Amino acid sequence: MPASLSSTKTAAALRTSARVSVELLLVLLATSVALWLLGRMWSVVWPLIVGLFLTTLTWPLASFLRRRGWPAALAAAVVTVLFLLVVTGIAALIAVPVASQAGELADGVAAGIDRLREWAAGPPLHIGDDQITGAQDTAVARVQDSLGSMVTAVVTGVSTVVNGVVTAVLALFLMFFFLKDGPRFLPWLARQLPGRLATDIPVVAERGWETLGAFVRSQAFVGLLDAVLIGVGLWVLKVPLVLPLAVLTFVSAFVPIVGALFAGLVAVLIALVSNGLTDALIVLVIIVVVQQLEGNVFQPMIQSRGLGLHAAVVLLAVTLGGSLAGIVGSLLAVPAAALIAVVWNYVREQLREPEVDESPAEPVVPS
Repeated sequence: MPASLSSTKTAAALRTSARVSVELLLVLLATSVALWLLGRMWSVVWPLIVGLFLTTLTWPLASFLRRRGWPAALAAAVVTVLFLLVVTGIAALIAVPVASQAGELADGVAAGIDRLREWAAGPPLHIGDDQITGAQDTAVARVQDSLGSMVTAVVTGVSTVVNGVVTAVLALFLMFFFLKDGPRFLPWLARQLPGRLATDIPVVAERGWETLGAFVRSQAFVGLLDAVLIGVGLWVLKVPLVLPLAVLTFVSAFVPIVGALFAGLVAVLIALVSNGLTDALIVLVIIVVVQQLEGNVFQPMIQSRGLGLHAAVVLLAVTLGGSLAGIVGSLLAVPAAALIAVVWNYVREQLREPEVDESPAEPVVPS
């Protein structure tokens, strides 16, 4: 006769499951409220996050100057000015060669359009000029019909640009203050917290800061790798503006998904108007291969080593962040996962049972 289930054990299992379910629901509710509050304060939180990223990028130089006896305010000011000069130099490195070859690129674009029309007029398409003109007229009519929505989109775009400028300015000011007063923050925080929080929170914050720095450094290394590989491919194909395109690739690596698409599109267009369709297709293949290697091999491996996360966790975090919050979610997914891992590891350390020394005690020999 088969053994029957124990009613006592079954009731205990159900009570345990119910208790755990209620606790999980409370945790999810608290998380939802925290995310809602975060969204309501996003206009302040986003500049704070950008400022922290910039601080982790520039902190080694500020720390070096402070160790050499520089006052904190002077070191922070010098590093901030140098950062602005570097950003301005990068923008000039991209803009000046492009402006100097703008005429050639414009002629190449016009010639490319003419070649495209000639190709479309031949086999197998046999599209005549009257059909192209009709398509242009239809496109113009549709543009005129949707003029209102276009104005709305332009206004939205201008608002986005203004918000971006405000965010950048706030982030720079926050970076200066973080560089100046950062080392005094944790001792101040410890004095404000009661009990064990005065120990736990500063320790977690310090570990989180180290993790954030590892993320920024690994992202910079990945961007440099992309810039070198794509730049070498463009140089071999003798595509113009190799250096500006390589710099653009490096900078765009810090903006996930859209940054890579934008830099790749610019490189393909320049190759198309300067070298022709064949080289443009080769450039497209190079960019796709490099981006696939970056997203699926280089970035997970490098970030997993620097952040203490498995490569699969990094890949899944980026995918989940992008599906939940778009570009910003992709950008913040990996550091958020790393910070969650920092908190989890610290909690495990505190909850771990103390190791008991089970070795037999040596007998005491009376003197």
